[in-house]
Amino acid sequence: MVETLKCAISLVALGRIWKKDGVNEDNRLTTTLDEVIVYPIPAALYLVKNLLQYYIFAYVDAPGYQILKNFNIISTGVLYRIILKKRLSEIQWAAFVLLAAGCTTAQLNSNSDRVLQTPFQGWVMAIVMALLSGFAGVYTEAIIKKRPSRNINVQNFWLYVFGMCFNAVAMLVQDFDAVMNKGFFHGYSFITVLMIFNHALSGIAVSMVMKYADNIVKVYSTSVAMLLTAVVSVFLFGFHLSLAFFLGTVVVSVAIYLHSAGKIQR
Repeated sequence: MVETLKCAISLVALGRIWKKDGVNEDNRLTTTLDEVIVYPIPAALYLVKNLLQYYIFAYVDAPGYQILKNFNIISTGVLYRIILKKRLSEIQWAAFVLLAAGCTTAQLNSNSDRVLQTPFQGWVMAIVMALLSGFAGVYTEAIIKKRPSRNINVQNFWLYVFGMCFNAVAMLVQDFDAVMNKGFFHGYSFITVLMIFNHALSGIAVSMVMKYADNIVKVYSTSVAMLLTAVVSVFLFGFHLSLAFFLGTVVVSVAIYLHSAGKIQR
């Protein structure tokens, strides 16, 4: 449903553009096989990563998962350098390590030591997820920026179409009996609908970041979003901020400053 909604939003945005500017070479949906053939790769990678998110909970609890998820930060930086050949300064690499440490520190609680007792399978899944997430993000940035003039909504449309197809296949393989017996929307609630809209809008926002910025900006913005979410939770759910959260926030802030300073010195 998330992929379907993202596809629909992209089509609506394209419709507005066609009505205003007409159809041209950069905003038409029709394209060549060479352009389309690259989109199944990130769509498949995101599918596998999202499925692993559920399987990993057999080996680690939710707080531990959030800590292990910070492997994404380092993997994105490494793959960004390898695949896109973009050079990061030594200061920016140090900032990346600090960012991962700051995010981890901010998520620590009294039960966090249990993450060190995570079974080997849990660590493997966390590392594989981080690599899949980093590779999918960097690869998506590469194909989106390969043709800078191409309208982002067209690129999103083809990416989400393949995402819809792969998720449909996964659903038929895993949940065919449940869907046939109980219906596709069994168990849906208002919260489920809100989550679908949230994931769809955030997914489109991420694609915009990749188009007009890069994966490094995405990593930093995601980290800041995590901290902002915790602050909002104080008012909405009575969440209590710990000393570790404040220390982690300071480290993340320093990492952001160092990343900017590293750019200036490059």
